[in-house]
Amino acid sequence: MIEEAGPVTNIQEILKKPNVAVITGGASGIGLAAAKRFAEAGMSVVIADRDGNRLATARGELEAIAGQERVMAVKTDVCDKSSLEAVEQAVVQRFGRVHVLMNNAGIGPQTSIFSAQANWDSILGVNLLGVINGTRVFGAKMLAHGEPGLIINTGSKQGITTPPGNPAYNVSKAGVKVFTEALEHELRNTEGSKISAHLLIPGFVFTGLTKGDHTEKPAAAWTPEQTVDFMIESLERGDFYILCPDNDVPRPLDERRMAWAIGDIIENRPPLSRWHKDYADRFKAFLEEKR
Repeated sequence: MIEEAGPVTNIQEILKKPNVAVITGGASGIGLAAAKRFAEAGMSVVIADRDGNRLATARGELEAIAGQERVMAVKTDVCDKSSLEAVEQAVVQRFGRVHVLMNNAGIGPQTSIFSAQANWDSILGVNLLGVINGTRVFGAKMLAHGEPGLIINTGSKQGITTPPGNPAYNVSKAGVKVFTEALEHELRNTEGSKISAHLLIPGFVFTGLTKGDHTEKPAAAWTPEQTVDFMIESLERGDFYILCPDNDVPRPLDERRMAWAIGDIIENRPPLSRWHKDYADRFKAFLEEKR
């Protein structure tokens, strides 16, 4: 059973003309789908990405929806705070106030504990430091202008259940979860704040990050557009944790997996016991228990 969320913000009062949305990692995938949704609602949109070719293509798609005057595309390195500061200055100069910030840029090269340092540095730089940088660069002025707004940070289920296979990615997304929780706590305890924070937790989404060798969307995956639709519905309910299902994993299964993960601490089991051969039968039985 899903409990009621916190106080509900009128999302439609935010996603409207002449308000402004900034989306990092906005040239493809979930970021581009969100930018299109915001543009369709009447907002001016700013997409920031480090891939210049995809950025140019995405800008054209957005201009077809909103017109050139309401679209900005900026090549940006979210690892570099000064790069984001330049974006913020350009946005303020052209559009004025920012009402939606979506820290969505993410990468996922495979890592192990002792794999190449470069992959660890790039994952932590983009996935975690990029979220922190974006929030710190844009968030203070969003608070100061006094109008309702949203900061949406893209996390991952892997930052909660932390499966074996890519520890750098898991660490980065676990950090995004913790940072966003702290951000929302601070925002709701700041006098006069009309800004709320939200953690987007996608399921299996067919994007450049996840498609691998697939040329067509697997049946199990959602599209980026489905994910954004679910995100908007969740925001309308006032959800902080936007836990997305997909065509393979329903919410109840996600909940059981997450409950088992925290149970490793409570029950004093070995870490990642879900993947421990001695706990395979217990985990299977736990999933099959009626709630």
